[in-house]
Amino acid sequence: MNILKNGTLVTPQGMIRADLAMKQDKIVKIEADIPAQKSDRVWDITGCVVFPGFIDGHTHLDLNNGVMDTADNFKTGTLGAVCGGTTTVIDFATQDKGDTLLHALDHWKKLAEGSSCNYAFHMAITDWNERTKAELPVMQKEGVTSFKAYFAYDSLMVSDYQLLEILESLKSIDGIIGVHCENGPIINELQKRELARGNTGPEAHPVSRPAEVEAEAISRLCWLGKLADAPVHVVHLSSKLGLEVIRAARKRGQMVYAETCPQYLLFDDGVYSQPDFEGAKFVLSPPLRKMEDVMALRHAVIDGEIDTVSTDHCSFNFETQKKVGLHDFTKIPNGGPGVEHRPTVMLTSFQDSLSYPEFAKLMSENQAKLFHLFPRKGALKVGSDADIAVWDPNCTWTISAANQHQNVDYTPYEGFQASGRMKYVFVNGVLASQDGEPTGEVVGRFEPTRT
Repeated sequence: MNILKNGTLVTPQGMIRADLAMKQDKIVKIEADIPAQKSDRVWDITGCVVFPGFIDGHTHLDLNNGVMDTADNFKTGTLGAVCGGTTTVIDFATQDKGDTLLHALDHWKKLAEGSSCNYAFHMAITDWNERTKAELPVMQKEGVTSFKAYFAYDSLMVSDYQLLEILESLKSIDGIIGVHCENGPIINELQKRELARGNTGPEAHPVSRPAEVEAEAISRLCWLGKLADAPVHVVHLSSKLGLEVIRAARKRGQMVYAETCPQYLLFDDGVYSQPDFEGAKFVLSPPLRKMEDVMALRHAVIDGEIDTVSTDHCSFNFETQKKVGLHDFTKIPNGGPGVEHRPTVMLTSFQDSLSYPEFAKLMSENQAKLFHLFPRKGALKVGSDADIAVWDPNCTWTISAANQHQNVDYTPYEGFQASGRMKYVFVNGVLASQDGEPTGEVVGRFEPTRT
């Protein structure tokens, strides 16, 4: 057995001082004092906090946006993930127009082979028809019960009526759908206006995707959910206006899950005006907002209105990929890196505002519950998977592209002063990283999200 001794465990019942033992890929004991046998390996973690392995419920690895591939594939993205304390990523298998869901899932499973951490999938539906509808029970059998739809991007969008049918159909498999909430047709026109005015740089990006287009799309999703009598999931919430729409829907009794990301909790849209095209590093969608939005979302996190914090990790290199849009902001590939640094950024940024159990809920437990992984994942319990992140709160260091492991030439958190670091990260009971460095172990596996 591997025994973690003298640490403080973050459990569903709260914080406890206890030892934890792992055997193979399971947690087998949690006791005040676990005696070690000669064959056991003991890890003294005095002064450390033990979390259930973090779950990033929103990543885009090995993605082709129609023009180029992301800088991170599953091999590099999951390597960065385990160095930062994330032991499971939930990525997006995306249906091509005319293709089947099953073929898309098989393709993404092949892409994910050789991952350093565990992986599950949301299925992005882009072509809703009777054949796709008939595949939903097949997806459930294959271990996919979470789905994705887009109100933006011409090649990915579904219509309002199609989304209504999807919401109605998912009830039969106890499925959930997360929606990219921006009004795509309005964005297309606003982008044309900005270009016609000669506004070609990154600073035009947030202007062409104002908070109103997010709030309108969230409102539409919520009302469609009410018509279907189905829960809805708003992903990467970025604005105060959108938050207010969610509050109104919840007030009338709807089940609305809300996810936000660290970038919307730290940065405002002033970054787009940086010289030397540096603002392109922050071109992601929805865009960064005003400081008023940042503060509204931070308060919502503290007050428990946000269910999950994930990354929307979608990395493109600045020098060779972001600069394709040097003279046209609409050609800058949308997305930014974050899978490696989410736990550190959140634990540092909210260290005086959130308890460790609240961190565990936001970054692990709630994802596991929402996506049918709990209690295998998301909890330190006997019988749960041995996915464990050991946090040393006494370590200080500086985040930099020079010391990261995700395969991209920048990080938006460059120079961030971290208060704490992952001491040990175990995936399926195997030590995957130590002191922020990979051990070379590659033991990630597909995790079905079944009810």
